[in-house]
Amino acid sequence: MYLEFKHVMPSPLSDYPHDASSVWKAGFKLEFPKKVILNASSGKGKSTFVSTVYGLRRDYSGSIELDGDPIEDFTLDEWIELRRLRISAVFQDLQLFPELTVWDNLCLKNELTQHKKEEEMESFLEKLGIGDKKNQLCKNLSLGQQQRVAIIRSLLQPFELLLMDEPFSHLDEENAKIALELINQETDVNGGGYILTSLGSYHGFEYDYELKL
Repeated sequence: MYLEFKHVMPSPLSDYPHDASSVWKAGFKLEFPKKVILNASSGKGKSTFVSTVYGLRRDYSGSIELDGDPIEDFTLDEWIELRRLRISAVFQDLQLFPELTVWDNLCLKNELTQHKKEEEMESFLEKLGIGDKKNQLCKNLSLGQQQRVAIIRSLLQPFELLLMDEPFSHLDEENAKIALELINQETDVNGGGYILTSLGSYHGFEYDYELKL
């Protein structure tokens, strides 16, 4: 998969100063599989970057291309297939269903993709230390526990690109390390890559490339 930014500038960020090396100004082209970090302070557009690449925002000038095709031209059906088979995401606001259990949140995703067996899903929960939360409502979990559920959910599909917006912001270093190990494992299984945004902590992250905002 190729991802390319061509003179992309989100409308809400157009009046802010941007460094010459910023993806909002300089653009970039990446070929996946590759493990990429996007490190920037608050307000630089990390969440905007993730939601724009995922096709949720179109309030920008310029063009974003996947494999040479402008995403601005993709139909809803094309986005559905992309998000089911090629691009996954962990959003900063997590987008879990709070009134459903952890298990129901995971099963809803896996029923769409048929990507993992139940025992694999349960092993992910155990690995991330929330196996005992399987039948709890997501609204009753801590933010760190909810982040781990969202991470697992993102892995319940095939992907060439996994977008993650500050996925460890509520995790301590040890739990972040364990989560990153699982992400790396499943990324390699899928033969894919990812872009991970962060406020500055690298969590021992060994990356192939760094983007700047």
